[in-house]
Amino acid sequence: EWEQHKVSSVSKVTYGGGTPKTNIKKFWNGDIPWIQSSDLEINRLFDISPKKYITNESIQKSATKLVPPDSIAIVTRVGVGKLALMTFEYTTSQDFLSLSDLQVDSYFGIYSLYIMLQKELNDLQGTSIKGITKLDLLDKELMIPKKVNEQKKIGTFFKQLDDIITLQQQKLTLLKQLKKAFLQKMFI
Repeated sequence: EWEQHKVSSVSKVTYGGGTPKTNIKKFWNGDIPWIQSSDLEINRLFDISPKKYITNESIQKSATKLVPPDSIAIVTRVGVGKLALMTFEYTTSQDFLSLSDLQVDSYFGIYSLYIMLQKELNDLQGTSIKGITKLDLLDKELMIPKKVNEQKKIGTFFKQLDDIITLQQQKLTLLKQLKKAFLQKMFI
């Protein structure tokens, strides 16, 4: 049995983000991951590698917040539609809304939000999408199974499919490199 829920019910806590002043060197090159929209890809929901890191002082003196692990980071401005399940503590730019203390299975939650956002983007195709407000996003609706066990089974199934796809893509890349090496040896 599934029920309709607002996105706001998926988590107990939400976080916005902010960008520490880039001209203050002591705010940067710390050990706290700072995620920006360009770190995420539209069809990649896991294994995000941050490119920038900030210091504790930058958190204290900017709008960015320290988000706990196992939260879902959603791009709400430039790059709308990108999201990721973050397995580590992180901070974000102001282009994000993060959902923490999830009230659904994390894999089920990330896939449900991904499908909802992709549908929204497809429905708006042809228009210039500048962003989605926090309130609009939290007011969107999702269908969620009542039983957490069912959520886990669905989430795990899609995660396993993603893992298989990633593995096959890696194999394909290796085969293409091998082909290129053989061609170079044969014709050079």
